[in-house]
Amino acid sequence: MQQGRAQHSRATAADRPPETPPEQARTAQGGPASGTTPAAPDTPSTTAPAAPAGTTAPAGTTAPATVRAHHFGLKGPRGWVFQDVTFDAPAGSLVALAGPSGSGRTCLLLSLTGRMRATEGHAEVAGFRLPKQLAQVRGITGIGPVAGIAELDPALTVAEHLRERALLVSRFGGSLRQLLRPRKERAAHARDRIAEALATAGLDPRTLPKGPRTSVRDLERLEALRLGIALALLSGPRVLALDDVDHKLSTEDRAAAWRTLRSVAASGVTVLAVCTEPPGDVPDALTVRLGSTRQAAEETIRKGAAADAGATVGSA
Repeated sequence: MQQGRAQHSRATAADRPPETPPEQARTAQGGPASGTTPAAPDTPSTTAPAAPAGTTAPAGTTAPATVRAHHFGLKGPRGWVFQDVTFDAPAGSLVALAGPSGSGRTCLLLSLTGRMRATEGHAEVAGFRLPKQLAQVRGITGIGPVAGIAELDPALTVAEHLRERALLVSRFGGSLRQLLRPRKERAAHARDRIAEALATAGLDPRTLPKGPRTSVRDLERLEALRLGIALALLSGPRVLALDDVDHKLSTEDRAAAWRTLRSVAASGVTVLAVCTEPPGDVPDALTVRLGSTRQAAEETIRKGAAADAGATVGSA
């Protein structure tokens, strides 16, 4: 049975504090999975440079989060979806989960954000351990559009998507004090959050064909990606997860998309991005490579996740 295995680089500074990025890293090949859930990692793991200092996190974000995985894997009824994934991403990193379609990359993304339960190894997101603390991880992560699970509505306009998401955040993600504020104050706060999220995502609705009233179906692929980023950022996540960031993008748009994600990471949000090819023009990005596996296994698990998770675009 064909299996997907992660290929990664390993760091030498294994004894550093949890939130401190290593000073040096070297390249190595991942070993085989043990088939059991290990305790804390006792071997070097893949690391990426931290985001540049001096940047400001989006509103609602307390601090960027480290993301670690140790022999992380998921086995479905038809075999391994992904297996033996080990990496160590410091807070504020841009992590590219690279692999061909059917390699388990989307399921890895969902597992790292607490929306799927892994069956092998463990991961940690901001100190929360997976797969045990799924709810806590969901609470600090924002996820962009994922086909078949959380998608933009092509019939809605850009403004409608933003208003709907801001309302959900204020009702279910805000504090009681925020809910008790006067209506005008809440509306002004929502406008500020939307403007900040759009600026971070690099999307200016005024440049769209019909401005904010432009339907999602009329957006270019890069514009739709940036809208998905903005929606996910409205909840102030510590980790932003995106699927298929380079799908149907030209070379120029692909480079622009990675620059946007690098900017998001520099603002204080750790970014996990699924892609086919890793970004060649972002040297400080951490790449986790996934090999081919049985596509049927991933599709089976994804259908189950769509039914069980009830995820929405940008849900925390």
